[in-house]
Amino acid sequence: MRPKRVDELIGGNLYWIVKHRLVAGLEILRFEDREDGRIDIVCSADLKTVAPTPRRAHQGWRYLEDSDAPSSDDDGTGVGALPPQLYGRLAALALV
Repeated sequence: MRPKRVDELIGGNLYWIVKHRLVAGLEILRFEDREDGRIDIVCSADLKTVAPTPRRAHQGWRYLEDSDAPSSDDDGTGVGALPPQLYGRLAALALV
């Protein structure tokens, strides 16, 4: 289904949540209608990693205000630079 706020989404990001962590985003370029009635979300090929942020799993569209959107900037802790497997293990131990 086409999102109701489609005009607001173009230029925004489609975020990836992996194991309850928001880890990356792709810029949404446009929405295209298909002949079978479905909608294609056309995204940029540039995957932007972000500092891992805890997020609940959810179904459907997530509209993030600019203040809630994750930053790709380093937060000074160095956590975003950790290899994903190491980060996952540290998170499982509640150390990050």
